[in-house]
Amino acid sequence: MANTQGPQGNYDPAGSTQMFRAFVEEAPQGRQQQAATSSGPRIGLIIGVIVAIAVVAGVAWLALK
Repeated sequence: MANTQGPQGNYDPAGSTQMFRAFVEEAPQGRQQQAATSSGPRIGLIIGVIVAIAVVAGVAWLALK
C-alpha cells in the first residue's frame, strides 16, 4: 500500500501548532466582524422598506388627488 501522507521525515509539528494558534486567535475577530457586517444589510433593508412605503403612499396620494 502506498503512503498517502507524504515522507515520514518531513512532518513538522511546530508548523501545525503555529497554524492552530493563528486560527484560534483569528476566530473571535471573525465573529466580531460577522456581527458588524450583519447589521449593515438590516439597515439597508429597513431604509428600502421605508422608501418603498413612501413611494407607494406618494403614488396613492397622487392617484386620489
